[in-house]
Amino acid sequence: MKTLQRKLRCGALASLALLALCGTASADIVGRESDITELRLGQRIYVDDGSCPAGQIKEIAGISLSASGIVRTRKCVERRGKR
Repeated sequence: MKTLQRKLRCGALASLALLALCGTASADIVGRESDITELRLGQRIYVDDGSCPAGQIKEIAGISLSASGIVRTRKCVERRGKR
């Protein structure tokens, strides 16, 4: 009986860990840079506005904290996955 309970607990914990990993793997993609209302430190948001060359997408990242808020960087990076 105890081994069955252990297996069920392990299965439940593994399922929760998998769900947590899947939730963090998704990327935020918006159509315009003005759609980004709040950017956290270290967060990356991708903007699909056509301003980068073919096969690339604009990446906006919060890199540091200043007196006026989060400092953003903008650069074109390789597009990964489906469009």
